[in-house]
Amino acid sequence: MPQYEYISDSDGAVITLLRPMADADKPVDDPEGKGRSFRRTLSVFGTRGSTGASGGHVHSGGCCPCGKPQSQCGSS
Repeated sequence: MPQYEYISDSDGAVITLLRPMADADKPVDDPEGKGRSFRRTLSVFGTRGSTGASGGHVHSGGCCPCGKPQSQCGSS
């Protein structure tokens, strides 16, 4: 079952719920009972990989994993 993040427009509180996809945009009850309304927000995450014993920043092909062209990255 996917996780979804919801944000309160009144105070910016964020909650995460496991819900079926069919229920993703259904109303969410305030878990603290404060009467706040929540709306689904885009969930984002980051990853960091390791390349050998030293870790580090490795370029592959013409584009860096950071998303910048290799010539503009500065971590080569």
